[in-house]
Amino acid sequence: MTTTERKLPEVYDIAVIGAGAAGMMAALRGVLNNDTVLLFGGTSKDKKKSRAQWVGKVDNIPGFSIYKKGILDPNKETLNFIKESEFSENLFHHPSTGVEDIIKEDGHFTIKASKEESFKAKYVILATGVMDVQPKIEGTINTIFPYANVQSVDYCIRCDGHHVKNKETAIIGNDGESAAWIAVLLHERYNPPHITVITDGHEPNYSDDLKKLLELYKIQVITKGLDGIRGDEKTGKLEGFYFCDGTFQPVDFAFISLGMLVYNELASKMKAATDERGFVTTSEKGESSIDGLYVAGDLRANTKKQIYTAWDTAVDAADDINTRLRREKRQALLSQN
Repeated sequence: MTTTERKLPEVYDIAVIGAGAAGMMAALRGVLNNDTVLLFGGTSKDKKKSRAQWVGKVDNIPGFSIYKKGILDPNKETLNFIKESEFSENLFHHPSTGVEDIIKEDGHFTIKASKEESFKAKYVILATGVMDVQPKIEGTINTIFPYANVQSVDYCIRCDGHHVKNKETAIIGNDGESAAWIAVLLHERYNPPHITVITDGHEPNYSDDLKKLLELYKIQVITKGLDGIRGDEKTGKLEGFYFCDGTFQPVDFAFISLGMLVYNELASKMKAATDERGFVTTSEKGESSIDGLYVAGDLRANTKKQIYTAWDTAVDAADDINTRLRREKRQALLSQN
């Protein structure tokens, strides 16, 4: 039975905004808690900006290395599981609908969707996530895309640091000392044959201790601007980078360390508290400074930006909401008797 064929709740228990790792886990946990869940998958534009669409194979979670799309494939299986389960009536999925605004009024949230629709929910879980900043090469971020997240160019050393073993490695970054410290970690952990830090035209300002480590570990720092990539765009095999002076640096594997874009627009519109980087600060259970507005996954401050952490924060949020929903029903029942 489709959503349009069912009787729709006037007010849903939970609205989940975002359908990546955190959003899908929040929906699953809410449905299995027997709460009505309104799930927004986002517009095509939203999905293109999503890490869930971006991440390929995932090696650091048992069982996930079999998937070509490390988040999307399991998410599809999760949706199919819900739809085939006895809890299917609890899920109201809008796969191609984004959310433009959330307004809290009269004890509930009004969600204004991208298709000029409005919905009401008692609680909201924001799982809009983040995206990695891309380097501009040849004047565009598109140059890096054929090599990104196909185990030639990656972004998370916890997920993919092991790929540098026995490979010529580069770290592209100019956000303070981060890229250089990543290079130090990778040398100490995997000792690849050679590591280069590429600052893309920026002069680094490293501490004396960091400078000494770079020297001791023979980690090269190139401050020249990037001007091109050599490799096979069809296979994603990386061969190296060109610089503005015409020189070339052989590289088999590269990490990008340029920071993150934090998708906090909806939280900011509601004036939810954020940290200095834009991540939404929450309670231990994921509730923001706005009563009833929860945050799960990478958008939440002070968390590892990992799939399993996203799952954990989503479960905490959905379970806390279920506790509150049950308490409300219990108190209403007791007040009537």
